[in-house]
Amino acid sequence: MTWQRKGSKKGSSMAESAITLPVVVLLTFAMVNLAMAWYAAVAASNAANYGARVGSVSQVNPAANAVAATQGRLDAISVGTYAISANGGGYRGAQVNVVVDWAVPNYIGSLITYIGGGDQMNFEGTALSTFRQEGW
Repeated sequence: MTWQRKGSKKGSSMAESAITLPVVVLLTFAMVNLAMAWYAAVAASNAANYGARVGSVSQVNPAANAVAATQGRLDAISVGTYAISANGGGYRGAQVNVVVDWAVPNYIGSLITYIGGGDQMNFEGTALSTFRQEGW
């Protein structure tokens, strides 16, 4: 025969909630941060590919056309900050390179930095795309 203690269990559910709620909130913010970083990385990669392709089919000033096309794609994106550079081209078969550096704020890291002091932490990355210039 087992004996069961008679008493209230109301306090145990409050304690469990107090322990699990901060963990769930932290994991939710972490997933949102990682999703934003993933979105910025994919957007930068797609924009770099598009810009390099536009530069590869341009017969005049391919690097400037590549930067303009890449910037046009990134203007519609509101997540993150982007820096674009392009080089190459000028003759048939030359490589047209487009580099997009992206950064997204890390809100969890910023909170930890705010509490402990120091610099703000960001998710950062680089997308590179290379196409060969076409010629007629």
